[in-house]
Amino acid sequence: MEPIREASPRFKARMAGVFYLLNGGTGFAYSVRSRLLVSGDAVATAGNILTHERLFRVALAADLLGVASYVVVVALLYGLLKPVSKALSLIAAFLGLVGCAIQASACGFDLGALSVLKDTQSFAAFKVEETQAMAQLLLRMHGHAFNIAIVFFGFYCLLIGFLIFRSTFLPRIIGVLMALGGLAYVGSTLAGFLSLPMPMVVTHLVPLLGGLGELSLMIWLLVMGVNAQRWNEQAAAAGS
Repeated sequence: MEPIREASPRFKARMAGVFYLLNGGTGFAYSVRSRLLVSGDAVATAGNILTHERLFRVALAADLLGVASYVVVVALLYGLLKPVSKALSLIAAFLGLVGCAIQASACGFDLGALSVLKDTQSFAAFKVEETQAMAQLLLRMHGHAFNIAIVFFGFYCLLIGFLIFRSTFLPRIIGVLMALGGLAYVGSTLAGFLSLPMPMVVTHLVPLLGGLGELSLMIWLLVMGVNAQRWNEQAAAAGS
């Protein structure tokens, strides 16, 4: 039983890395939306979606798959980081799950936009221009909901970074990068809500900081996992 017990945290860490990788579906969905949605032009947006309906639906499915994968990541990281601080790990998991719930709900706006454009019989009372405008509004609501989710994910990354920094079984530099990424997510999103001007360099720096922290954590979990001996030692110390 001892080898199994020792390998268990490393196996969980690598599974977290695998599901972190599957979370990349949200990035694919974001890329597709960026190509199909034309800011300020409801007619062009509607035409793009109807022309590339299959791609739009694939992006929606990828987004949901990414969210579901991140739920698993949140659960596995809670178990891995619980020996550092059970209370903070639980708070972090709660924030991460709330963010996932909001992001998953945001996908409903995409389905609503597609229904408005496709179901002409149900919306026969509206002119074509009006249904296109409604679809554009629903798609914008998706963006607003996603930004709200980013606030929760930002605080989640901040706490995860702190827990990693305090751990003995993961590199501290990854904790620093995760915390910086979380601060960047929260700061930039709240600045957007408050309509505060941000320099262009900051706008480009935010996704870089966030991506660097999460990418480094994902790669480390996939390749190295965790130091099982140190994890067991810290878990035993926490238990005592």
